[in-house]
Amino acid sequence: MATKKNTHKGLTLLKKNEKKYPTSPNKAKLETFKNSHPKRDYWIEFDCPEFTSICPITGQPDFGYISIQYIPDKLCLESKSLKLYMFAFRNHGAFHEEVVNRILDDLVKAISPREAIVLGEFNPRGGISINVEATHP
Repeated sequence: MATKKNTHKGLTLLKKNEKKYPTSPNKAKLETFKNSHPKRDYWIEFDCPEFTSICPITGQPDFGYISIQYIPDKLCLESKSLKLYMFAFRNHGAFHEEVVNRILDDLVKAISPREAIVLGEFNPRGGISINVEATHP
């Protein structure tokens, strides 16, 4: 039982019925836990079909689908902290390219995955949809 407790040490958001959402990605905390199979390569994928951010110029909302895929090394990303992190973009002004690259940079900083792909498929505005893919390494 002690091993399991140490595996989840540091997770603070999962236990709480969190009602306060971070107002920007800078204020959000990505929490992690130990990878139970660090010697094996396997993919973890998060799908965020209701992603929202704001255009930094017009202030209009941008809607899209974000997919995060990674092969963990020593750490895995905790999903509730990711949900709160993604909510933080709702009032954050950024172009699509910046959003996808910011998510990848923050993911790499938090867990140092062996490989990672972040894909953003944004709904059309003005008749043009934008898809952005960023990879690590």
